[in-house]
Amino acid sequence: MKRVDLQISGNVQGVNFRYYLNKIARQAGLTGWVQNSPADYNVVEAVLEGNDDDVQRVIDWCRKGPPRAKVGEVKVQEGKYTGEFKGFEIKN
Repeated sequence: MKRVDLQISGNVQGVNFRYYLNKIARQAGLTGWVQNSPADYNVVEAVLEGNDDDVQRVIDWCRKGPPRAKVGEVKVQEGKYTGEFKGFEIKN
């Protein structure tokens, strides 16, 4: 099992990025959350926990994003899996 913290930058707010990521993460059976960064209008933040392959598949999707997004960079920081989340949610 794996945990990653993501910072996705580019034209990622106002293009349904959170909605699509929520849908894809749930389909993959991941837990965690996604939110618009309160500090930077050009960043979406997320925490993903789950099976290594499923987490990687969602990270790969984040590098492209939904149709209207223009992803510039995806920063991935691995952490220790905690199992603290009950599901996947959109914050703020």
